[in-house]
Amino acid sequence: MKQIKIRFEQDSLLPHIEVMIRSSEQDEQITELIRKISDENSDFLVITDINNISNTIMMNDIFLLSVLGKYVKIKTELETYTVKQSLQNLENILDMKRFIRISRHEIVNLSKVKHYDFTLSGTLRLQLVNGTETWASRRCIPLIRKRIAGKE
Repeated sequence: MKQIKIRFEQDSLLPHIEVMIRSSEQDEQITELIRKISDENSDFLVITDINNISNTIMMNDIFLLSVLGKYVKIKTELETYTVKQSLQNLENILDMKRFIRISRHEIVNLSKVKHYDFTLSGTLRLQLVNGTETWASRRCIPLIRKRIAGKE
């Protein structure tokens, strides 16, 4: 286990709390520390993008998380972040009362879904409030139906 040094720096110009974690690499200890910080304030998600820049994202601002090769894209109202974390890792951190996995490759914020379109062929198209359209995999549709009906 690596030694952790904590330093407080007062900045009267900052309107928010900024947390930066610096290390030679993002290992399990760092991931656990990020998860703990995120759990303390579940309205926020702390991520480190592919440029090793840490960001705090409001959960309500997230529209969609999707796999892009070996990275995950997180789309928000204002920006798209690309992170090295796996979708599974992010799913463990997210408040899954607000989010749902719609396929192996995507998680959506339920509050950002404008319209659900169940087709006759058994597929499900989701239209988000920002205009993004995505499709749910067939294996996820039963869980999505339960969540929409408020039974899960």
